[in-house]
Amino acid sequence: MSTSHTDIPTASASRYLQQLCKHFAHKLPVTFDPAEGRISFAIGDVDLVATDATLRIALTSPDAENLEQLKDVVVRHLARFAFREELAVNWID
Repeated sequence: MSTSHTDIPTASASRYLQQLCKHFAHKLPVTFDPAEGRISFAIGDVDLVATDATLRIALTSPDAENLEQLKDVVVRHLARFAFREELAVNWID
């Protein structure tokens, strides 16, 4: 298994968590509340935790190739929802 995570500083962490989860809930298994969420893709899982100042995203995937694809999908969608601010996404593998 390949894993990676990032802690993104933002005051809108809960809002972004909920937007990501609601967006993908139309096609994928998703569970969430204002503080935590999980999105299950065919290529891996995305776990989200929102605090007052940070959105933590943890990814788990069967291999490095799928992990990179999962990172790309999450960041592209997050950037759409967070267009009002520039988010610092630094993945730690």
